[in-house]
Amino acid sequence: MKKEEFIALGISEELAAKAEAASQKELEGYAAKEQLDTANAENKTLKQSVVDRDKQLEELRKSSGDNADLKKQIEELQKANKEDAKKHADELKELRLTNAIKLAVAGKVHDEDMAAALFDRSKLVLAEDGKVAGLEEQLKSIREAKGFLFKAAGPGQGYDPAGGGSGGTANPFAKDTFNLTEQGKMLRENPAQARELAAAAGVRL
Repeated sequence: MKKEEFIALGISEELAAKAEAASQKELEGYAAKEQLDTANAENKTLKQSVVDRDKQLEELRKSSGDNADLKKQIEELQKANKEDAKKHADELKELRLTNAIKLAVAGKVHDEDMAAALFDRSKLVLAEDGKVAGLEEQLKSIREAKGFLFKAAGPGQGYDPAGGGSGGTANPFAKDTFNLTEQGKMLRENPAQARELAAAAGVRL
């Protein structure tokens, strides 16, 4: 939870800051959870595949007819198994990419779903060790182009009223950094960016 959310519950600002820090620390175990989810999904897929294959082999044993019919069944089965294997591989790849993207933006942006949607999955390469090549490069590019989506945490992050996408200024539409002056300036100078920034803060213009 964020500091302002704790304050909304009636907690003092000092305690809310400590509570937010403790909450952020919990995110350190997030990677392990995502890895466990991926492992569980892979395990479930493998178990189902084994069940399917055993069932198919049993049906072949019970099949009657000449060798030509049996050969045809085997060829059809091999084709179906190949298609299933590709489908499962694609599903697992998407799951791993999704988890990697979530980890990359976790705790760094105002709206994780919006930020995650900006990644071009076709340019991400999943290695055998589970690492994703190109992820950090895309994250950097997104930060530079859509800096207002990121939480201000120092130079080079946050929204730039001049429209550059960086500079350390927080989102003026967000509840905890609400600023009418910056909103008006942004609406005049860059209305498109103002709409995106407002959407990230859950504000409708």
